[in-house]
Amino acid sequence: MTARALLIKWLARRMLRKVPEITVYFWIVKLLTTAMGESTSDYLVYHIDPYVAVILGSVGLVASLILQLVVRRYVAWVYWLAVVMVAVFGTMAADVLHVVLGIPYLVSTLFFATALAVVFVTWYATEKTLSIHSISTVRRELFYWAAIMATFALGTAAGDLTAATVGLGYLASLVLFAALFVAPGLGYWLLGLNEIFAFWFAYVITRPLGASFADWTGKPYLGGLGIGDAKIALVLTLLIVGFVGYLTVSRADLTREHHEQSVEEGGSTAASPSAQNG
Repeated sequence: MTARALLIKWLARRMLRKVPEITVYFWIVKLLTTAMGESTSDYLVYHIDPYVAVILGSVGLVASLILQLVVRRYVAWVYWLAVVMVAVFGTMAADVLHVVLGIPYLVSTLFFATALAVVFVTWYATEKTLSIHSISTVRRELFYWAAIMATFALGTAAGDLTAATVGLGYLASLVLFAALFVAPGLGYWLLGLNEIFAFWFAYVITRPLGASFADWTGKPYLGGLGIGDAKIALVLTLLIVGFVGYLTVSRADLTREHHEQSVEEGGSTAASPSAQNG
């Protein structure tokens, strides 16, 4: 069998569902990771050599994604570790374009928006769906993480665009993105907005929303409270650890599908309350 054939077989390999159920816990932890990624990235970039910070972020990202790809089923701490590292590195990627290369936030926002569109178009053209409930092959999981990476970089650039370039400041940006985050949910429940579009729209907005909160509380300028990036990052990290620990024990982010797959693979037969309720 040729190397190309082996690669195609590996990409098409079926696997257990490796993403959590979309519950209120998902959105809480997601917002915490976006805020934590912003404050952690800013602290590292401004307190150590920026190039060293980017290298460390790259290593952490690659290691966490490899771990996520290797595990055979959804594991809360593995999944959210990968999301955290994407948050940290995605922030660095957007900031490097502006701070180091001098690219305006408007340009970087358009660039990352285009990159995300390319990922979505390629993903749909290849798999005929963008639903996270269909992440059941290696190739789909790779598309999923590519989309997540693009959403973080796009969200970071968009948040800085509204706060700094447009001049809204961090608090007004926080209010703006909070409204945009709620909008697709209301559209889905009240107007029948497409579920997949509503999810990804809200997912993109969580990045500038969380980043605006981190900047508003941590930064001493643009209307920020000036508490400090290090303190905010520490508090957010502790909250993430607490929520992920709760999800690991309670299995509140698992569905009946997760449970049945686990049983088929020889996992625990004790269903969580959420699994029993479907």
